[in-house]
Amino acid sequence: MDFSPLQSSPALLALALGILGLAIGSFLNVVIHRLPIMMQAEWRADCAEFEGRESPAAEKLNLLVPRSRCPSCGTPITALQNIPIASWIALGGKCAACKAPISARYPLVELFTGIVSAFLAWRFGWGPALAAALVFAWALIAASAIDIDTQLLPDRITLPLLWLGLLANVFGLFVDLRSAVLGAVGGYLLLWCVYWGFKLLAGKEGMGFGDFKLLAALGAWTGWQTLPLILLVSAGAGTVIGVVLIWLSGKGRDTRIPFGPYLAAGGLVALLWGREAVVAYLGRFPA
Repeated sequence: MDFSPLQSSPALLALALGILGLAIGSFLNVVIHRLPIMMQAEWRADCAEFEGRESPAAEKLNLLVPRSRCPSCGTPITALQNIPIASWIALGGKCAACKAPISARYPLVELFTGIVSAFLAWRFGWGPALAAALVFAWALIAASAIDIDTQLLPDRITLPLLWLGLLANVFGLFVDLRSAVLGAVGGYLLLWCVYWGFKLLAGKEGMGFGDFKLLAALGAWTGWQTLPLILLVSAGAGTVIGVVLIWLSGKGRDTRIPFGPYLAAGGLVALLWGREAVVAYLGRFPA
């Protein structure tokens, strides 16, 4: 297959990756919906085994089987009904069979994934860095949505993301390997210290262990040098958006707000502009 038009035209590459991103966004919706269910089924089976009970019967479910279907009536979704964004609009945001409402989050995830994919294509251009950056962004989108839904950051996403970041930087795609390893270690320890400091002072947990692993993964991709930037962006965005959400919901300050999406936003900013931000502040990018 001839990819030379994509290599020579940034606009065409961004368009192609934007369309691909819409399709990937549709798959991410499946991951966001099914992965927590799969995890819960595994936990129940593990508990049953530990207690010496028979594992509860459960329908075979993974990211590929069974076909996507309406959660209200169970009617399978046809290929034409699964076209990103367009199908949701054509169906008026309702199931074709039972007319139950379909959440607007489905097309929003598809649209956001398409926009981010197109932007990454424009930012990095054709090459290995683009392929790696796409995987990085898609994983963060899925992890963020799952964290919003369940306040869990699955190891099935954060740990492979960490190892992929180290592997990518073996080849120096974003930073050198030493910076990546120190970024992974430093990212984990930073939030680990914050967690225990808050728990000792306040007597309660302020974040989950998944946040440690996610920041470690972000450090593996972008290097230890960008960790302050990631924390600054995530803390700033989390504070502003968190206050607004608490105000809109009318709930108290004890409302639990997932931190993963804000860390993900900081990580994406760091991947895109972290080096430039560090150089602008320090005058150089430390080794």
